[in-house]
Parts: sequence; C-alpha cells; structure tokens
Amino acid sequence: MAMDAAEIERMIKVALPDARVTIEDLAGDGDHYAAHIVSAAFKGKSRLQQHQMVYQALKGRMGNELHALALQTSAE
Repeated sequence: MAMDAAEIERMIKVALPDARVTIEDLAGDGDHYAAHIVSAAFKGKSRLQQHQMVYQALKGRMGNELHALALQTSAE
C-alpha cells in the first residue's frame, strides 16, 4: 500500500515541528517521492544524520509503504 504526500509531510512535521517540507510525487504512483526539508534541528548534523532523522520520523515505513524517497535536507 502506497503512502500519500500529505501523510509523509505530516509524519515529518510531527518529528520536526519547525520543518518546511515540500514533497513531489516523482512517478505519479504514490511510491516514488522527492522531499526537500528545512529544519533548524539539522544544524550541526551531517547529511547522513539529517537523513536518518527523516527516516526515523517515517517510523519504518521507508522500504515498505514508501518505496523511494529522494531527500534534500538543510538547516536553512
């Protein structure tokens, strides 16, 4: 079962309340998304740590309901 963009955004904002989140459905299939996330919580974190924070926010759905998510993260 696929996830919709609104659910992805909601889950990210629960974990990172200050986040500005933009989600794009890359294939129109609800399985392949690109996300641009800006949050002060990323400050001082490596790119890997930032991405891990996003994956934690998705609570194990990455690779299951959500097949692919291309991430761009930044602190500003």
